[in-house]
Amino acid sequence: MMLLNPDTDLDVIRPLAAPPAVVWRCWTEPALFAQWYAPKPWTIAEVVMDLRPGGRFFMVMAGPDGQRMPNEGTFLEVVAQRRLVFTDLMTEDYAPVAAVSPDFGPAFTAVMTFEPLGTGTLYRSVARHSSVADAKINRDTGFEAGWGMTAAQLDDVSKGLMA
Repeated sequence: MMLLNPDTDLDVIRPLAAPPAVVWRCWTEPALFAQWYAPKPWTIAEVVMDLRPGGRFFMVMAGPDGQRMPNEGTFLEVVAQRRLVFTDLMTEDYAPVAAVSPDFGPAFTAVMTFEPLGTGTLYRSVARHSSVADAKINRDTGFEAGWGMTAAQLDDVSKGLMA
């Protein structure tokens, strides 16, 4: 089990109705990912996923007033249907970023886990920040509420795939 630092790590845990295989699809298939990842009324306009350690993870979040926020990162760990780790502190093949996009707030490493829970999934998303100040900025701007909203959207999309 991962030990969290309450000062630098933001944590969202939710039970989801769909099994890990279905939730995993929603996280790793770009067309499905785009349906749930952005908190409404924002959307995901573009997604690129090279699902391997060192593979590119890129998305463009689009706002209701035409805003476009690109975010570039890389996958660090990919364990099918169990764990997905990525960061925007590096780009493809672990190259350091020149500068993190200020539109997304402070950079972090994300750890997603998908544990079987009855017929569903215990979904956990952890955002690990390099400093207390960065975590505080994200916490104060509603990061955990936003990730909670996207977890509910993930639940809706993944349930729809079971129908």
